[in-house]
Amino acid sequence: MTSKWPYVRRTGGEPTRRAFLLATAVTAALTPAFGGPALGVPAAADPYDTLRRRWLGIALGDGYDPAAEPYASRLAETGERARAHRATMAPTATSLWPGHPFDPPAGITFAYGRLWTMTQAYVQQGSGSTGGAALLADILRGLDHLSAAVYHPGTTRYGNWWEWQIGSPRLLMDITAALYDHLGTDRVTAACAAVDHFIPDAMLRDYSGTSTGANRVDLCRSVTLRGILGRAPAKIALARDALSPVFPYVTEGDGLYADGSFVQHTWVAYSGTYGQVMLDGLGRLFTLLAGSEWEVTDPGRQIVLDSVEHAYAPLVHDGLVMDGVNGRAISRGYLKSDDLHVMRSDHFHGQQLIAAMAVLAGGASDAERGRWYARIKGWIERDTVAPVLTAPQFPVADLARLHEIAAAPVEAAPEPTGHRLFAAMDRAVHRRPAFTAHLAMASDRIAHYECGNGENPRGWHTGAGMLTWWANGAVSDQYTDWFWPTVDWYRLPGTTVSTKRLADRAGGEWGGPKPDARWAGGTTDGEYAAVGQHLKGLGSTLEARKSWFFLDDEVVCLGAGIRCADGVPVETVVDNRNLGEGGTQALVRGRGWAHLAGHGGWLVPEGELRTLREDRTGAWSDINTGSTTERRTRRWQTLWLDHGTDPADADYAYVLMPGATRGDVARRAADRRRLTVLANDDHVQAVVVPPLGLTAANFWQAGTAGRLTATAGASVLVRRRGRIATLSVSEPPRTGRPLEIVWDHPVRAAVRADETVGILATGRRLHLRVTPGVVCTTHECEVTLS
Repeated sequence: MTSKWPYVRRTGGEPTRRAFLLATAVTAALTPAFGGPALGVPAAADPYDTLRRRWLGIALGDGYDPAAEPYASRLAETGERARAHRATMAPTATSLWPGHPFDPPAGITFAYGRLWTMTQAYVQQGSGSTGGAALLADILRGLDHLSAAVYHPGTTRYGNWWEWQIGSPRLLMDITAALYDHLGTDRVTAACAAVDHFIPDAMLRDYSGTSTGANRVDLCRSVTLRGILGRAPAKIALARDALSPVFPYVTEGDGLYADGSFVQHTWVAYSGTYGQVMLDGLGRLFTLLAGSEWEVTDPGRQIVLDSVEHAYAPLVHDGLVMDGVNGRAISRGYLKSDDLHVMRSDHFHGQQLIAAMAVLAGGASDAERGRWYARIKGWIERDTVAPVLTAPQFPVADLARLHEIAAAPVEAAPEPTGHRLFAAMDRAVHRRPAFTAHLAMASDRIAHYECGNGENPRGWHTGAGMLTWWANGAVSDQYTDWFWPTVDWYRLPGTTVSTKRLADRAGGEWGGPKPDARWAGGTTDGEYAAVGQHLKGLGSTLEARKSWFFLDDEVVCLGAGIRCADGVPVETVVDNRNLGEGGTQALVRGRGWAHLAGHGGWLVPEGELRTLREDRTGAWSDINTGSTTERRTRRWQTLWLDHGTDPADADYAYVLMPGATRGDVARRAADRRRLTVLANDDHVQAVVVPPLGLTAANFWQAGTAGRLTATAGASVLVRRRGRIATLSVSEPPRTGRPLEIVWDHPVRAAVRADETVGILATGRRLHLRVTPGVVCTTHECEVTLS
């Protein structure tokens, strides 16, 4: 297949002016693949037409055979939908299609979306309606109706701002670009005037409010196209320059953080959806403007390129993106307005993110592109739940890019091992050869959950220590297969909750419900980790200290100081596994352990492990007003610990062994020497694991656990490897005040230490002084042992 990035120098450098002019010729040559008779051939010297056609190559695809699969069937489906839309279009004063008024939350965007489908069928080969005069006439009729009835400078926007400033203008500009030669001056001018009205220049000059992060990129995308279509160089320059505030790492609010976290709506972990939108939008704009006089040259763009491997890839597992970074989008499922009837699951969002990486590869260096292709190729090969290369949500442009990567002469990369702590968004990812796990927490920085626009009204406890995991090599559909509409929202895996009933949208919308709790985070050496959360319940008096020690083939889970006065039982949900429709997987229990066939096992040395197997029925419309009402049933295996009604100082300890065999679990339960809990109270939680040479502790306040002492709240990880030991320390309370750590073990000398770590003493014991700053990062010191 022909490369779609001919204007990127293969040496990895920046595109040249000569390469830009070459791209003009190549783009014109590729036009028949997507355009046919509707597009014609521009003069090579016209930069605006050149950019418009390049945009069509990005948006509609090039270099593929429209008669070959999977393109032929996808193009035919586009044509079928377009013809159905045309047949039912009936303009009225308040709508373009019956039953879909222009009212909020997205009626106008819905109408433009259908017109875009019709436009694609008109300009793309193989749709069965390519170049159809009647289809074109109805598209123009629909555009004229929207322009006259609602989307014009005389309208004062109402309802959801996103509809007017992102959803509708983005589609309008795509349609205008594709049909430019057929619209005439008046329609192009009207489209540009609408964008000018709803996205005034002031929105791109002030980086605040809704014009930040992913939203800013979307706004810039529309304004860039408006500048190209309206031949307004100042508009293109404005949009390009308005991208720059998106690039730098942020320390609060919306944007990308130095540790790879991505936050949108100020308080919500959103790498998988808003982060994907930002990555996709920047990739398209970088590629669009490359080599032109408006090229994005801000050095900060490298942060965006680095984010693929630093911020996004760690959250993708076998083609899915972990739901803890998908915000309210976890509730969408099958949307009523979705013509394709596509399940918007973790795999859907993951594949969208993968496609965004493929787009961004057009502006990357050879080395970056090679690494990204290897990762993408691995995800393509391992995603057996929703095959990437035929994913129904992809238009032919994305399919063409992904098929090119699948055929590229690079070796597919396996999932890596290691631990990534995204402290700025209270998330952690642990990867081992046997399993992958994701932890979601909440604090005074990150909301318990987000709801809004009728979406996700019961996500109350998704930030209460929800621990999701996948056994590597198994089918990764645990949280895909109708998980969210059928799960018991009071029994999410890993959480400690008051069973007090909560109202839908409890705590408020748009990330409003945040706990008054500072301590959330931990420390990691890149392989293992100690992570903790001071949990305060949503709409509840519940309080608890929860710790997770992420090790080689297990996660040690401790809880202490569990207290509540709600007058109802308090539970810790050891796990809640989705067995699918009528699942028969055997749950086997032994002394202090349990094992679920095809999943893994749990060690519960103390307390009564309670279990329940039940069928639960639900519909996506139960948790999202925009979703379908179809109801399905899934079988659930729940394991939990009951702390009783109004506990005063309850605790728990259990070990999760994802992917382990029953024999592995039974043997581990009988091994009393492998793991020792040094402390488990509301002062400190700590474990020692001699076979790993590991001691790990979360100090909720100054205290001592075993040989470790901390003068303030801290997370500490000690790893011994022969005569070398490494101490990893962080300060999750984020006071920024110095703290001291003492390890009561003979130490010969310090080999290496971060600038933030002072060595106060060696010899009989190691004494460190750590100056942490206000960001929860890991500070390391390596020593030789006596």
